[in-house]
Amino acid sequence: MDLKQVASFVKIEHTLFSLPFVFIGAYMADNPSLSELLWIIVAAVGARGLAMGLNRIIDREIDAENPRTANRHLAAGTMSLGTAWILCGLFLIMLLGGAWMLNPLCLYLSPIPVAAFVIYPYLKRFTWLCHWWLGGCLALAPAGAWVAITGEINSGLWYPDLLLVSFGVMIWIAAFDLGYAQMDVDSDRKNSVISFPARFQPPATMTVMLFSIPIWAFAFTTISIVGTVLSIGFIISVLIAGGDNFQTWWFRSHASTGWILLVSMQIS
Repeated sequence: MDLKQVASFVKIEHTLFSLPFVFIGAYMADNPSLSELLWIIVAAVGARGLAMGLNRIIDREIDAENPRTANRHLAAGTMSLGTAWILCGLFLIMLLGGAWMLNPLCLYLSPIPVAAFVIYPYLKRFTWLCHWWLGGCLALAPAGAWVAITGEINSGLWYPDLLLVSFGVMIWIAAFDLGYAQMDVDSDRKNSVISFPARFQPPATMTVMLFSIPIWAFAFTTISIVGTVLSIGFIISVLIAGGDNFQTWWFRSHASTGWILLVSMQIS
């Protein structure tokens, strides 16, 4: 097992979604030091790797039945289950170690994201609300970074700006996940995965995705109006374009959203 295989197993590129909002949460709290940013990154990468690793382990049988995911490591048998658990353990150490180096409250609250990560793969077996739960998992990114810098949650300074940003992340990621889930409708129905598209059909899914845009856009104006407008433009252009490369461009447009907001926040 090499670093390339590990990166592929946990889809390291998906860190592009949460990492800018980690920085946004940190800078909303104060001007973090380089040391604080370093440990925040360690904890964030550990959290993301743990979330993906647990998802791959719990969903390995469902992945094997889905043509889109059948080549994933555990589903295809190119990685052992034991190796996957070891990787999850290492990512958990990164999460806990980073939290411990930041402040006691971070370490005390660290079981919350771990529990959220474990619940998500099982939740999609019972309710189509799983997409919004996944959004909630990523919404912990700016909130966690804010706590990492302030070391407290009782002052009320997080309200309403941080709350709006976290809420926006939840709606934004849920809408992104709805788009991806439309590619798995037949497999989800076959394997009793209760996704929103499988339950309510793709046209209704597209309606929810479109109505999600003004909701998360309103929330993200807290960060930057210019960045929000640019982000909306990227995503609407992908919705209009469609085509064979929809999956690639859907990923890229959403991955760019947080970075656009972060840059616009820093120059405003």
